[in-house]
Amino acid sequence: MTLDPFLTASQHLQVHMVSAILGLTLGPVVLYRHRRDRVHKILGYVWVVAMASLALSSFWIEAFWSPFYFGPLHGFAVLTLVSLWMGVRHAVNRDFEAHQAVFRSLYSNGLIIAGAFTFLPGRSINRMIFGDLPEMGWAVIAVVLTIVVVRALGPRVGVWQRTSQ
Repeated sequence: MTLDPFLTASQHLQVHMVSAILGLTLGPVVLYRHRRDRVHKILGYVWVVAMASLALSSFWIEAFWSPFYFGPLHGFAVLTLVSLWMGVRHAVNRDFEAHQAVFRSLYSNGLIIAGAFTFLPGRSINRMIFGDLPEMGWAVIAVVLTIVVVRALGPRVGVWQRTSQ
């Protein structure tokens, strides 16, 4: 593991990576705490700013494995900005159920799924974590996508149901 890919990256990529780490670490605290108090509100604002910084900084990062400047992951950035606007609007309108649903979806889809693809070989995160074993990134992607599919299909196929005897 080495920080060289981070330290030698452009400022936009550094902002992007720090924002992602902040969003990933604050997300569970803000989204899954039982108490909705001042701490939730303050950390929620920090999380929204981190997510907005993450999305906006991505537009200065050239698409990976794409013949165009923008690629499929930039679609997640647009979705992130729209979701942030919707989630904040729901909170202002005191529709806390919709607020919670939008932000939980943003965390799982915008950070977890999109974040899995940052482990593609050649990407900075992959180089930082795996160094000389870039193919390990495929394992991370496979595990994340497997979890997503099992969680999505679980209720439909009875994966999560208890069996009674």
